[in-house]
Amino acid sequence: MNRSLKITLILCAAMLVLYAAHRHDAASAATALPDPAADQSLAPSKGPSILVVAGGCFWGVQAVFQHVKGVTSATSGYAGGTVKNPGYEDVSSGETGHAESVEISYDPSQITLGQLLKVFFSVAHDPTELNRQGPDSGTQYRSAIFFTTPDQQRIAQAYVNQLNQAEVFSRPIVTQIAPLKAFYRAEDYHQNYATNHPDNPYIATFDLPKVQHLQQQFPNLYLAAQ
Repeated sequence: MNRSLKITLILCAAMLVLYAAHRHDAASAATALPDPAADQSLAPSKGPSILVVAGGCFWGVQAVFQHVKGVTSATSGYAGGTVKNPGYEDVSSGETGHAESVEISYDPSQITLGQLLKVFFSVAHDPTELNRQGPDSGTQYRSAIFFTTPDQQRIAQAYVNQLNQAEVFSRPIVTQIAPLKAFYRAEDYHQNYATNHPDNPYIATFDLPKVQHLQQQFPNLYLAAQ
């Protein structure tokens, strides 16, 4: 573990008690949402599809989607910036324009894009927080959907409009919807972080509750650890 990550963990642990009384993130108050009015049908045959999302620290977002049936892999990384091949310290500076993101590979014959988006907006993060999630702040922690096809853009935008019109959140959704220009895989020590470090105070407080909310709200989609 590098020095910057150690410092980040120490600072986050120190903030847990202060933040506990005023948490807006989805892990503490997951919201039950309607199904997307616009969605794709399940594909007739298997074939991988990709969705890239950002919702704060990628550890928790990755952990959520690793427990979703139909998801074949969830990889932590960086997207939305202007610098090629950025590293964690580069992105953490907030100067590269990247967001901590997760690349979700899924089987469209088992799960639809709309179902993934419902999980994303319900339990993976709080889409009404601008440039922050939990104790983490900065544009690198923004809420975003990086689409790869016009259909993804259409469905994502339609769902945001639907949720805003229904006023299911107390504040407007601030999720950025932008084309995916590149996804850069994060360093190995960031992969499967929540699974590998369940006793870490940050993981136990902010990320594992998201997985618990997934199990509670989406029992038909929840996939137990293998």
